[in-house]
Amino acid sequence: MSQFSSFDTLRSALNDHEFDRPPALVANAHITGLGVARALAAHDVPVVTLDRSGEGVAPASNAVVAAGEVTYPLDDRAAFREDVEELVEAIGREVVAFGCMDEWVNAFAETRPEGVRRSFDADAAPAVLDKEELYARADRLGVPYPETYSLAAVDPTEAAEALEFPFVVKPARKREGEEVLGTNVVEVADREAFDAVVDRARSADIRVLAQEKVDVAVGEDRSLASYVPPNDSEADPLAVVGNARVRHPRQFGTSCVVDVVEDATIREHALSVISDAEYHGISEAEFVYDSARGEHVLLDINTRPWKWIGLPVAAGRNLPLAAYESAVGGDVERARGPKLASRWVYLRDFLAGLAGGETPNVLTGEQWRAVAAGRPVDADVTTAVFDTADPGPVQRLVETEFGGRDYYCSC
Repeated sequence: MSQFSSFDTLRSALNDHEFDRPPALVANAHITGLGVARALAAHDVPVVTLDRSGEGVAPASNAVVAAGEVTYPLDDRAAFREDVEELVEAIGREVVAFGCMDEWVNAFAETRPEGVRRSFDADAAPAVLDKEELYARADRLGVPYPETYSLAAVDPTEAAEALEFPFVVKPARKREGEEVLGTNVVEVADREAFDAVVDRARSADIRVLAQEKVDVAVGEDRSLASYVPPNDSEADPLAVVGNARVRHPRQFGTSCVVDVVEDATIREHALSVISDAEYHGISEAEFVYDSARGEHVLLDINTRPWKWIGLPVAAGRNLPLAAYESAVGGDVERARGPKLASRWVYLRDFLAGLAGGETPNVLTGEQWRAVAAGRPVDADVTTAVFDTADPGPVQRLVETEFGGRDYYCSC
């Protein structure tokens, strides 16, 4: 267990620590970062977590050897690069970077700090994260996606007439857009609201897209969680299809119960887009079921770990370890292991949904008992934060929930 430190204190601590192999730099340091840290530490990979805030749960984990603040890349890219390079110098050897939100991925990809090996394809990742390029690729490949208009190419009036209100506005680059718009999806009910969002985006030089409001079938989402090896590798992709059974808030929130399912079409569509982009590394391809069309449509591909990254790990596909081994020239096959669980639960959000009456109780009695006993895998379940062998993150979560402090992202 570590404490979240200032940059200077973190640099000093790393200078004093002996690393017998390249450590992983994981940014940011909340639920996703915790999942990555635990997946790597289980195979003796040292983990250092970085963030702009100390409110995340990951620094409190036994899986983390050090944690601290670096310059937030959306505030100052050059300073971020300098911070990372100073940390690498203190460590005294190369590191492997894992970005857990888009801005950290883009920062590692675009600033290219010296001494940093990336756990993902830095050349291809930005194009996959950019929704203008993603939907253009899906259109060319015949992968279904919502009707979408880039407002850099189409006049807003033309887009509004084609879609009809209400529809949604999305930034092409999610996290940059969130910093300006406050969210990555803005529903607009009329022309006045649409113009206001477009004006805010343009004034901040943020590219946005107008997209139909999909008639989403709640509980029928599909995502391909995968690690795709480099083109010159003989290894096969590691992949698991997940179904977000429950989100919180119910319809458009983040996942809190996800199950492993079989879906060959989702696998084929997702891998076709990833392959066409020539991307290698970890990714999550997100699809929702469009009730009007009667098929799943592609919404997004995240070229990074995500909130339920612990599910493929528990299902025998340790995606963070595969990416690490590839980056250091190791054995990617180490990432294949026994299946321990096929259901992932984030208890904080799931219990909140149950308490509010909006969420169905999809856990069985056996699963509840196993979770309460601290042995969720006995009932085919893995949990996001709660772990009796690693209690620090739960303590940190309780402190932020009831201490009036908030983390800047739900993931």
